[in-house]
Amino acid sequence: MTEAILLVGGFGTRLKPLTIHTPKPMLEVAGYPVTAHQISKAKVAGINHIVLGTAFKAEVFREGLADGSKLGVKISYAYEPVQLGTGGGIRNAAELLTCGPEDPVVVFNGDVLTGVDIIKVLQVWKEKKADVAIYLTKVDNPAAYGLVPTDEEGNVLAFLEKPERKEDIVTDQINAGMYVFKRKIIDTIATGRVVSVEREVFPDLLKAGFKVIGVVDQSYWLDLGTPKAFVQGSSDLVLGNIKTGLLNSFGDKLVLAGAKVSPTAQISLGSVIGKNSNIEDDCEIINSVILDEVTVGKKSVIESSIIARGAKIGEGCVIKNSVVADFVELAPGSVLLNDSRIWPDQKVAKIELNNQTIPTNPDWGN
Repeated sequence: MTEAILLVGGFGTRLKPLTIHTPKPMLEVAGYPVTAHQISKAKVAGINHIVLGTAFKAEVFREGLADGSKLGVKISYAYEPVQLGTGGGIRNAAELLTCGPEDPVVVFNGDVLTGVDIIKVLQVWKEKKADVAIYLTKVDNPAAYGLVPTDEEGNVLAFLEKPERKEDIVTDQINAGMYVFKRKIIDTIATGRVVSVEREVFPDLLKAGFKVIGVVDQSYWLDLGTPKAFVQGSSDLVLGNIKTGLLNSFGDKLVLAGAKVSPTAQISLGSVIGKNSNIEDDCEIINSVILDEVTVGKKSVIESSIIARGAKIGEGCVIKNSVVADFVELAPGSVLLNDSRIWPDQKVAKIELNNQTIPTNPDWGN
């Protein structure tokens, strides 16, 4: 039996203000939490028990996913009162596994959308009698990630964290955030302190002579850690550029249950209109994520942006490459451009922002 650990304890700092109320893995892309897409992929690979390694706002995962039965799996919840890092989180979550010491455990990072063939990675791990297999992908800008060079047999040679010098970029292969561990290897990770799997566990395993292999898979891979990437991931799911098993049909837009879209509104390029949202006359929604219970006033234009739950966008607003957080009320005629961000629960007077942030509770006098 194969079990899995899904690490979902991060703060999602790069996605603030969206992650003030909701942990990043529970933000919805194409109508489902990121975590649900990952669980669906695991289920297709025959994984039926998944331990979620939680920390920040752990209760949101229990409320949204319960015991996992709606997704066809069993979910257990491991909690870190103090965040333990990636390695420490894996070790903490492993306490709820039931498999034997030689059995495989698949570990996922909670902020990645991927089309990786999990079955293939498991097969290579088994065939090569590896202690650990690391899913690798090739990227155009490897310096932004952890580099993992391998030899001709796929054996990992080193772990190079985000090299600063061009001459240190020895491969375009990066750690893509999924691993297969032999269960007994997880049990060797230190407990009771912060441990990085990338900077400590993997290098120590190499030094100790364990067999650590890399499996290159060039299918879809996207780190959802920024608003731009989050919008791209949602659009790609709607358009069918990646399939996780949760969406059954694909097209230029996804309009969820209870949403009202005016016949004169134009929704395009993989945009999502959330449940019970209302898009009024002559709006343009382009390559954007509109979450649940949002109202968008007449003649507004929203492009490559995220509008979070319960927000009210006044008439004639222009929002491009920006984020409006939960329950914001944005006055008519407002303009947000170039990574402008509005924090939750604000009633905001008419504004024009270009790459700026309105923080929590500004004094707008209304």
